[in-house]
Amino acid sequence: MTTITTDRFAVSLPQQISDGAFDPAAFRAYLRRAEELGFHSAWTREGTLNPVPTLGPIEVMTYAAACTERLRLGCAVFVSVVHSPLHLAKSLSTLDQLSRGRLEVGFGLGSRNLLGPFGVSPEGFVTRFTEGIELMKACWSEPKVAFHGRFFQVEAAMEPKAYQKPHPPVWMGGHQPAAIRRAIRHGDGFVGAGGATTAAFAGQVRTLRAELERAGRDPASFRVAKRVYVSVGATGRIEGPLSRMYGDADMAVSGPPDACAQGLGEVLEAGADLVLLDTMSDEAEQLERLAGEVLPSLLQQGP
Repeated sequence: MTTITTDRFAVSLPQQISDGAFDPAAFRAYLRRAEELGFHSAWTREGTLNPVPTLGPIEVMTYAAACTERLRLGCAVFVSVVHSPLHLAKSLSTLDQLSRGRLEVGFGLGSRNLLGPFGVSPEGFVTRFTEGIELMKACWSEPKVAFHGRFFQVEAAMEPKAYQKPHPPVWMGGHQPAAIRRAIRHGDGFVGAGGATTAAFAGQVRTLRAELERAGRDPASFRVAKRVYVSVGATGRIEGPLSRMYGDADMAVSGPPDACAQGLGEVLEAGADLVLLDTMSDEAEQLERLAGEVLPSLLQQGP
């Protein structure tokens, strides 16, 4: 039996499911197999207003937690400014308790253009984002929260705290140097977007390393991940949906197993500690092909 004895690869959770099409048995079987194969974690994304049918990330992760024992569970990323930080903190600390400390949390700024339907003003957009993250951390770790910011003033306690101490790992996404600096100030890791090419991600990692040095922060204490859209086999399976989402599919890793191995190897060489393999559909079949035909050659090369 193939076992991936590494913490460098993660998979996506089946989340793009149309009305009435969720198959509990298939979902459980996929998770059991991902855990059996030794993947580090399984990840969701947030897409509340999305023409593509997408289940909610917290609910999917909670269901997944009940189906697994070891697999870590994450979201890359929550657009946290459209949430109440107190409600989001409570939901995530609850999930961390239910999973016995297997939660990974990602936050991203999103776009000002998306705020209107959620009743959030674009004024002070970045400050609202960073305050919300710091308030959630306080809820997860401090006996009593005493938070006095521009947007949030809280004198209260939240129990229980997060299972992980002081809190679940916080990943932050984004494209620009300012987002990378925020990740260093407020996070434990940076996750490159699936829509970014490997070359663009390599540039972000160079910026990240320079900023870590400028901040006097040990690079070993800060993880780097990249979501990669991948398809083993026919390229059209994934390039069509990506072209509709992004206008092109230049960021995809697809084709025969050796081509996929080469593409994923380039992501690792660009600086990813964790590669988030997002197959978008046909997850069970792609899981087997990745584990059996693509990743073994990468694992033999070592870190």
